[in-house]
Formats: sequence, structure tokens, C-alpha cells
Amino acid sequence: MAATEATGQAARQVGPGRWSGAGRQHSKPDAVRGSVEEAEPWPRAWAQGVRRACGNVTWTEAPRGRGGHPPGGARPALPCPRADSAACCRLRATSAGLKDWEKRLIISDRAHLVFDFHQAVDGLQEVQRQAQEGKNIGTTRKGIGPAYSSKAARAGLRVCDLLSDFDEFSARFRNLARQHQSMFPTLETDVEGQLKKLKGFAERIRPMVRDGVYFMYEALHGPPKKILVEGANAALLDIDFGTYPFVTSSNCTVGGVCTGLGIPPQNIGEVYGVVKAYTTRVGVGAFPTEQINEIGDLLQSRGHEWGVTTGRKRRCGWLDLMILRYAHMINGFTALALTKLDILDTLDEVKVGVSYKLSGKRIPYFPANQEILQKVEVEYETLPGWKTDTTGARKWEDLPPQAQSYIRFVENHVGVAVKWVGVGKSRDSMIQLF
Repeated sequence: MAATEATGQAARQVGPGRWSGAGRQHSKPDAVRGSVEEAEPWPRAWAQGVRRACGNVTWTEAPRGRGGHPPGGARPALPCPRADSAACCRLRATSAGLKDWEKRLIISDRAHLVFDFHQAVDGLQEVQRQAQEGKNIGTTRKGIGPAYSSKAARAGLRVCDLLSDFDEFSARFRNLARQHQSMFPTLETDVEGQLKKLKGFAERIRPMVRDGVYFMYEALHGPPKKILVEGANAALLDIDFGTYPFVTSSNCTVGGVCTGLGIPPQNIGEVYGVVKAYTTRVGVGAFPTEQINEIGDLLQSRGHEWGVTTGRKRRCGWLDLMILRYAHMINGFTALALTKLDILDTLDEVKVGVSYKLSGKRIPYFPANQEILQKVEVEYETLPGWKTDTTGARKWEDLPPQAQSYIRFVENHVGVAVKWVGVGKSRDSMIQLF
């Protein structure tokens, strides 16, 4: 996450160096609700606008135990528009008991649409991969990848198409459905039934749709305001710089802000990386610091590590600073938010992955090739645990010396200061260091 006070600058959240949530549910949802004063530690609390720049809008937040909603859409204290440009916009909207949510949500006219047959194809592809290769990617099966495939093939349909000539849209929709049926003969889809729903959906979202480029330009060049751009996935899931092919379909590193929102690089302000105090991954793929033992079980249990969309158990392991440094190289973090520190409270010692070896020789880089990444040997530094409940800590001085040393160790190895430390779920569980 990132934010800035400067006029005409945008902000960015990136989940740096992991393959699943960066502790958002544990430490952020309640931390951004209420008035500006109550929620000061988190940038979104005082941002006049919240934007989503990349795809996969499948995670939601549930403030104070209420129903889930799209991130950025629930804070009543300040206007909270969102623009998803060049992203796959799920064909659904939920009020979740939020007041005036339809006035807060803004959809870019350039957002690509995810259809029912995209979701069906997503599942069929996973079955096909499992049968042919003995493994799958582990997608959410929400149709994100197939929708991006349609986009890259220049056959996708966008919100602007849906709201224009519906007869023309229907013809293109039928053609796109036939293309997918020709590639997947077992695919069953009710084309006419979907078109009927889409026609109704078009009228429902019409008041929320704006030209995303002009909307962002006016926001950046109008009266001074703070704009927060939220990421949807972690850096290691980036389609270009992640652990390919076990990645998502969009650019969820900081460059995705420019391509996703249509804004120039000079408008990017502070870049805050959000990272758990340990590492997690959902699904298959290399995971050098994974702990398939009682440590991994403890982290999974104490951290409640389950995939929000799929319900899959997250794989857990020690913090991997090779990954975090790699993410910093790509994103240029100006500060870090280290979340879920309290999950480590019961450990006698805490290990941190600091380097990789391959065939007995230390390698100074994060491997692009998955087969190589599977073979690396991790070199660890072992730090003393604090064996103290940190959930009541509200300032730096409240943290045990060993916990402080752990945080400083991360800062020194990555070269980026930790600005926030999360020690629980409540809004006041984020310790701001500077």
C-alpha cells in the first residue's frame, strides 16, 4: 500500500514477496474504518480516493464481522471512488449493508468483462492440466485467466461495449462464446440466458461507469488530494516477474498502476510494501522456506491461513528475505508494513531465510526458472523468540527487545524501513513507527 500528500500523485499497495494475502485480513480491515483520527495508522483512512489498478478482484473485506465488500468501498468518512482500468471486472456488485455504495463505486469504461463461460473454462483448463501434466496451476477458477486471454487475443469485451449498441455487443458475445466452445467441446453455456442478464446488468451499472483515463487525470490535476491505489495480488504472482507459470494474469507489481489506471510514472508517490512476518503460499509452485512440519502447522493455525476465495489451506514457512529483496528491486519500496508479528509470539526461536545456495554455491539472485527454484538450499539466520504476547502493544517501546531485533534485522537486510507493525486484528493493532 502507498499514499502521498502531494498534489497530483498517486499511491500504491503491493504485497511484496509472497504468493498470497499480505496479512490484510489480520491487520488492515478494521484499521481503516471510522474517522480519520481513529484510523490514522493506515493510509487509506485519510485518502480522498481509492483505486484498483490490476485484475483479480476476488478478495473482500469484512469490517467488524459484517458481510464482505470490495476493498475501498466501505469507509463512510470520506468519498471513496474506485476505478478498475484494463482489469477484469467481475460481473457482480454487492452492497453488503453499505450505505450509498452505488455512489462510491466507479467502474472504468475500459474494464474487461468476465463471463460465465470464462469461469467454466478456467475450471476445465485446471482439469486438463491435471490430466496431462499431473499438476495444475491452482487458480481460483473465477475466470480471470481466460478473460485475460480473450483480452490478449483482442477478442475481449469491455464495459464500454456493454453500454453501447447492445445488438453489436450481443453479436460479439455470441462469437466469443462459440470460440470457447470450439476449443472446449464439453463447455456448456446458456448464451441467450447470459445476454438477458447482461442487458439488465448494463442498466444497473450505467450510473457508475466513467471514462477512467479522464477521471484519473482530473483527480490528479484538480484540487490537492491523497489517492491510494490498492493492489490485488502479491508481487510473486505478477505475470511477468512472479514465479511463472504459477502466477496470476496481471501486473500486480508497481508498474501495473500506470498500465492499469492510465497514469504516467511521475504521478506515483510513496510505495508501501505489505509483508507478513512469515511467508505463505496458496496452491502449487516452488516455496523455498516452506515448513512441512509442526512449525508450518503452527503458523497456519495461529495465522488462520486459508485462501479467502477458494478456502484452501495456505502453505506456511519462515520469512524469505531473498524474495523480499527481489520484490523491492522491482517495486522500489519506500517503507514496509510488517503484519502478523503476533503469530510468532509463541516460538522459542525464529528463523529467517537470508540467501540461497545451488549445488553448494551461493547465488546472488532470485531464480526465474521454477525447476531451479525448487532445488535451492536456503541459508537461515536464527534469532531468539520473545515468548511474549504482543497483541497489547501499541507503540514501539511496548514490543519485547527480541521482537524489535527481528524487525530491525528485516530492515537491515532489505534496506527498507518498517513503518508499520501489525500485532492483531483491531484497528488500533497497527503500530506506526514514524
